Amino acid sequence: MQDTFAITHLLNALFGGPVSALQHAVGIQTTPATAIDNVFALELLVTLGLLAFFVVVRASLSVESPGAAQQVAEMIHEAIGSQSEQIIGHGYERFQSFVTCIFLFVLLNNLIGAIPGIPAPTAHPIVPLGLATLTFLYYNFHGIKAQGPIGYIKHFAGPVWWMAWLILPIEIISHLARVLSLTIRLYANMFASDLVTLVFFSLIPVAVPAIFIGLHVAVSVIQAFVFMLLTTIYLSLATAHDH
Repeated sequence: MQDTFAITHLLNALFGGPVSALQHAVGIQTTPATAIDNVFALELLVTLGLLAFFVVVRASLSVESPGAAQQVAEMIHEAIGSQSEQIIGHGYERFQSFVTCIFLFVLLNNLIGAIPGIPAPTAHPIVPLGLATLTFLYYNFHGIKAQGPIGYIKHFAGPVWWMAWLILPIEIISHLARVLSLTIRLYANMFASDLVTLVFFSLIPVAVPAIFIGLHVAVSVIQAFVFMLLTTIYLSLATAHDH
């Protein structure tokens, strides 16, 4: 059984009671000492870290002498903006904040696994599933907003009206499968990367594991980019009527 982190103990001490009561209301049996687990605690740390970073960038914005935080933020903004513009085209700006947050959240949760003894939150299926579900709801919402409910349903039915009875259920199943695809791709890769790193740390605790930490970092960046890229593609397909 994995040890509970200090931050998890603190969160349970502060909020374990109300969280446990809420969980009991929906049929989840926990105690105030176990209501919040390590995965949620690490996710919360990442979220607070991102909020702190955004606050620092916003408070120190400068045209003449940009600081290090602003330069990093501008680099990320330009890179993701350029990628989004190529895929979505006109009007990509309204989706850029969501896509950027998805990328940074996935990336940082992946990179946590490079710290010995701390598993990446994305190596637990509930985290990729939550991100995949949020992405699914987000792009479908904007698809309906862009095309209207009827237009969006027609988007599922295909261009040939007399084939709609066949295309519509296939498209619906295909879209629902995207949640599973996003979840499994991220979870499986990060779980495997965490496992390989842990095994080599257990067998050879000096020097050699550094190579696998480097590989874990590479996998973390690639998987965050792939998740962001697929999110952008889904948004492009859902809002294609705008173009």
